[in-house]
Amino acid sequence: MNIWSKKLAAAVCLSAVPFSAVMAQGGYPNQAIRLLVGYSPGGSVDIVAREYAQHLGQLLKQSVVVENRGGASGTIAAQAVASAPADGYTLFFTASPTVTITPALQKTNFDPIKDFQPVATVVSYTNVLLVNAASPYKDIQSLVTAAKANPGKLTYGSAGVGASNHLSGELFEQNAGIELTHVPYKGNAPAQSDLIADRITMLFDLNTTAKNLVESGRVRALAVTSGERNAMFKDVPTMVQAGYPKFIFDGWLGILAPAGTSAEVVKALSDANAKILANNAFRERMQASGYTIVDSSPKQVGERIASEGEQFRDLAERANLRQD
Repeated sequence: MNIWSKKLAAAVCLSAVPFSAVMAQGGYPNQAIRLLVGYSPGGSVDIVAREYAQHLGQLLKQSVVVENRGGASGTIAAQAVASAPADGYTLFFTASPTVTITPALQKTNFDPIKDFQPVATVVSYTNVLLVNAASPYKDIQSLVTAAKANPGKLTYGSAGVGASNHLSGELFEQNAGIELTHVPYKGNAPAQSDLIADRITMLFDLNTTAKNLVESGRVRALAVTSGERNAMFKDVPTMVQAGYPKFIFDGWLGILAPAGTSAEVVKALSDANAKILANNAFRERMQASGYTIVDSSPKQVGERIASEGEQFRDLAERANLRQD
């Protein structure tokens, strides 16, 4: 056999090797991975993404570069990933509202089901119902009683229309049968300031930022929106425990890839995710920041996006929140 025949035979043999076997030999990744984040540097999602990228890079023995594409509630980054090559080198580190709440409220340039391949969840977070420390409301029952006696007079702040704390307020109204007045702000910080100044009645704040406010004694926590009590607020009941069994809202951060990404690449990333979430240093860092570790399979992530998207579409229709 001459040299050209040998090369041809070798090429034929290589083409017959399954992609998973090529990956096992180091075929993926063989270049840097871009991890797109839909928010600005220094924010809560960005901080988690950068910690995650460091661990992912160490496991895959390749650079994982965080790229911030902030704006439009994360949809700019989402669109960039949806239109990227499905080769595993462009991934989306997303907060769940971008793919569950935002598409329920307005038209987007991506389909959260058709345009993404789910990979994994990383952590979850909850919202905490806060009132001013001088507020007469000591529990959910007293707050609901006052709201029913004064329809529309009690107010709740949010980080803006469509934010998770806005939707939490809408869920509260519908589950408790009350009428509140929504006061949207340009972010959580000004809403927190007005709650502390007693200019608004309540705020569903992220548990990751609510802790310091509660510990400072400036606000009081009445309930959390997660299905189970949050480790940072062990003495605070859930909305379910307060008497509203259908009121559960858990936000999450996770990884999505462009639709069409191969099963082998998804498995490699999902396996790496499981190892990251089992890493004690990563777990301790996340838990100290108020997050709960949540490892879901690609199938479970897809099912969660679909079910939560349907929930928020129904909520948007009932509350007449759809903007287009």
